[in-house]
Amino acid sequence: MSPFRARSSLDDALVAGALPRRIAAWAVDLCLIVILVMVMWVALTVFGVLTLGFGFAAMAILPFVPFLYYFLSLASEASSTPGQQLFGLVVRRNDDLGQPEPTQALISTLGLYMTVATSGALLVVAVFTRRNRTLHDIMSGLVVVRASALEALTTPPPRWKLRRVP
Repeated sequence: MSPFRARSSLDDALVAGALPRRIAAWAVDLCLIVILVMVMWVALTVFGVLTLGFGFAAMAILPFVPFLYYFLSLASEASSTPGQQLFGLVVRRNDDLGQPEPTQALISTLGLYMTVATSGALLVVAVFTRRNRTLHDIMSGLVVVRASALEALTTPPPRWKLRRVP
């Protein structure tokens, strides 16, 4: 199945307006990661000073913080980063719209960071693909959809509540 096929009405309902939200969510996540790394850097610096320099070796974990942020967010019950949650987005499997498996979250996170490391220009692929999927989405079998559209799709219609007339 080619990722470049025409979109259906279901695709339109799930991803309508998701791309601008996804960009804004990425900016929010980037700010949160910067704040998290700064706080950890200060804490590890204090720890290093208190341990007379021995604790500075713990600074080696700082480059892994952004990776863990994305991986743990996608592999969590929410299956979205805090930025994505703020903008009403959720990450799902492309095939059946189920929650991503940890392996898929790992592949997606590795693909994202490989794309960003190579200038990030490859993210433009999302403009041309079905369901606005980036290369790391295609590699991992995931898709980013609007949470409200997904909820409307999976929620059964309300049943009539009939009362007995005495």
